[in-house]
Amino acid sequence: MCALVLALLAPVAASAAGTVTATFAKTSDWGSGYEAKYTIKNDTGAAVSGWRVEFDVPSGSTIGSYWDALLTTSGQHAAFTNRDYNASIAPGGTASFGFLVSGSGTPQNCTVNGASCTGGTTTPGAPSAPGAPTVTSRTDTSLALSWSASTGTVTGYRVYEGTTVRATVTGTSATISGLGTCSSHTYTVKAYNSAGESPASGTVTGTTTGCTTPAGGRGAPYLYMGWGSPPSPTTVMSATGIKWFTMAFILSGGGCSPAWDGQRPLQGGADAQAISQIRAAGGDVLPSIGGWQGNKLGPNCATPEALAGAYQQVIDAYSLKAIDIDIENTDEFENEAVQDRILGALKIVKQRNPGVQTILTFGTATTGPNYYGNRLIKRAVELQANVDVFTIMPFDFGGGSDMYGNTVSASEGLKNALKSAFGWSDATAYSHMGISGMNGLSDQQEVTSTATWTSIRDWAKSKGLARLAFWSVNRDRPCPGGGVAENCSGIDQQPWDFTRITASF
Repeated sequence: MCALVLALLAPVAASAAGTVTATFAKTSDWGSGYEAKYTIKNDTGAAVSGWRVEFDVPSGSTIGSYWDALLTTSGQHAAFTNRDYNASIAPGGTASFGFLVSGSGTPQNCTVNGASCTGGTTTPGAPSAPGAPTVTSRTDTSLALSWSASTGTVTGYRVYEGTTVRATVTGTSATISGLGTCSSHTYTVKAYNSAGESPASGTVTGTTTGCTTPAGGRGAPYLYMGWGSPPSPTTVMSATGIKWFTMAFILSGGGCSPAWDGQRPLQGGADAQAISQIRAAGGDVLPSIGGWQGNKLGPNCATPEALAGAYQQVIDAYSLKAIDIDIENTDEFENEAVQDRILGALKIVKQRNPGVQTILTFGTATTGPNYYGNRLIKRAVELQANVDVFTIMPFDFGGGSDMYGNTVSASEGLKNALKSAFGWSDATAYSHMGISGMNGLSDQQEVTSTATWTSIRDWAKSKGLARLAFWSVNRDRPCPGGGVAENCSGIDQQPWDFTRITASF
């Protein structure tokens, strides 16, 4: 078996611009070591007269090479260069060489001609990858896409959903028709010519129109029946005109079994009674699953399927139209495995219950989502979780004296994160956003007055946000200078002022 493969391919049509790239590949096992091969590709449009590949060898491994291809070895660093037998690479051509590595592991920190090795996904002479598509318009049954052009010779573009071609066009736009109402789809685009296909563009996810938002459910403050001298929900409804409440909190009642506060049953307790009263008065509810404290379902349900089953128990118990997953703290929000489990469960929930709206609620910085928030959004795209609304909690976040300005800043940061991840327009991103504030005095002594909350509501309405909530109706009562309390806001106000403001969202 020869350890060296050396070949120059016949020139083919080269792209107009590009770089020399290198690919490392393990080609076969050789007892205690393996044969490896580098392929150097020229997509620059001009002959390349020299190249140099360098990389770090895994610790404990050594290199042996044929045809004098090894130029230098210094410690665990190796470099290879072309020789007279490979003086140049024509446009669209390749040159390959092999070597033996004893031990195991993949060479790291590869560079070619001083630049990072980029992989070898481009067929020599094929176009470059197009720009990531964006959704330019939507109907109940179609999504229109556009993207920036590839470089090089382009015959056309193929729009992929997964591995299936959904459209083939000669321009940089396409409309995908025949889709389901309120259905989400993720697309990539590849350019092609006679030499082959380009690498895939970035992804975009779009949702057709026709989704049903629960009527009146856009403004739904939190009501907690296990804490803070719970008020009569019908009294609050009569005084304020509020129709919807976000009921807190569903936790683990033991393992992967849901229970209110982890201890009150789904049926027969104070929570179920309050839901019945709210519905009898013409309102409705959505539960908040999770929260800051307590033993939560996310870490206790071992798989996305099991967690989806727990969510389904709650949906079925009350014939729900929406659920809110309040993902916080180190056990869920800052646990990447649990983040993925929750997103996987929500994907299953949407598949089983297309009409149920799914909401993710999480903390924020004043400039928008932090690392874990951005990760949650990006993974929602990658896992195709089909989340309807991303809600931030702009409190206990360093808002200081400017709670309006910092809430708007955080919301704009969320909008930009959604645009980047999903490829949405401003309007579409806003329509998938929510704000969940804290009325009155926060734990960090931030003050949200009724005037500030009114301004936040008006801004949210002007941008077409999907959700407005606050923590909590239990605290929507006056206690001037009362500090942070569970049954009052800590500021001077009239009873239910914040609920009344939210009701007109």
